[in-house]
Amino acid sequence: MTPEAPETIRLAHGGGGQAMRTLIRQHLLPTLGAVAAADHDAVVLRLPTGRLAFSSDSYVVQPLEFPGGDIGRLAVVGTANDLAMAGARPLHLSLALILEEGLSFPLLLRLLASMAAAARECGLTIVTGDTKVVERGRADGVYVSTSGLGVVEAPEPIAATALRPGDALLISGDLGRHGVAILAARHGLRLEPPVASDCAPLWPQVRQLLGAGVVPRFLRDLTRGGLAAALEELAEASGLDLRLQEPSLPLLPAVAGTCAVLGVEPLQLACEGRFLLAVAPQQAPMALALLTPTGGALVGRAELPPAGQEPRVLLITSLGSERLLPPTTGDLLPRIC
Repeated sequence: MTPEAPETIRLAHGGGGQAMRTLIRQHLLPTLGAVAAADHDAVVLRLPTGRLAFSSDSYVVQPLEFPGGDIGRLAVVGTANDLAMAGARPLHLSLALILEEGLSFPLLLRLLASMAAAARECGLTIVTGDTKVVERGRADGVYVSTSGLGVVEAPEPIAATALRPGDALLISGDLGRHGVAILAARHGLRLEPPVASDCAPLWPQVRQLLGAGVVPRFLRDLTRGGLAAALEELAEASGLDLRLQEPSLPLLPAVAGTCAVLGVEPLQLACEGRFLLAVAPQQAPMALALLTPTGGALVGRAELPPAGQEPRVLLITSLGSERLLPPTTGDLLPRIC
């Protein structure tokens, strides 16, 4: 290894001296394509007119690399997806890294390359950031903190309170893959066929929906807590019952099988490239036609709850019976995003 590419991260890489400047100037900025001046703490941006969306997030996951992605791709795509769920086209990203002393330098370079590729895929420019190094045992290798900025292209505000009785509920693709991929990678499970994370940008699908004239009432990416958490949030905020056809919920056989063996509720597993969409009933056929190529499905509708009844999430089974979706409790899969 050359002095510019040591075997591991050292505390000196966060100390503000030559090692830190070398890390930033020779590796971070060139790889990430960041446009901020290396010696300035802020970037000056020219922004489009109109409504802007702003999002901030942090990412911790083990293992750092997993089938279908890594913490770098996860951080960039996840922040871009949060903007997309507001109906916003992602524009700019800030990226802060907390590195643990002893982190493999080749691994860091792989993560940086993955971040850069994900930013290009999302149409994002990485414009500023920060790097800190902490002592061994204090950061699980890498923590990533991001903030994203986008311009809103949705014609109407997207919110749970916009939901109306009769509105259709759609899913953009199969569920639970990210959670199962992390679970398998962490515990050495050999799944056949292997399951890869669904980590992918969501803005292209949202842009396609908007371009076709679909007006989302509600959008939510299905990350922590999966579809179950998104439905619970939507029911509570809207005051409406959500009635879903359980056989319509798309699951890969390997995901369904793994969940059955482990006793896991697949609807509580995280996705990183899927969203829940609510639209007016007359717009459901168009939305479904656009989502079908990626495995999307029309899965249910919103209804007024019975008088005096708290809003519920109800699953209609293949036998025609109803069951309440169990509430998300505890910490099923820690550090999945």
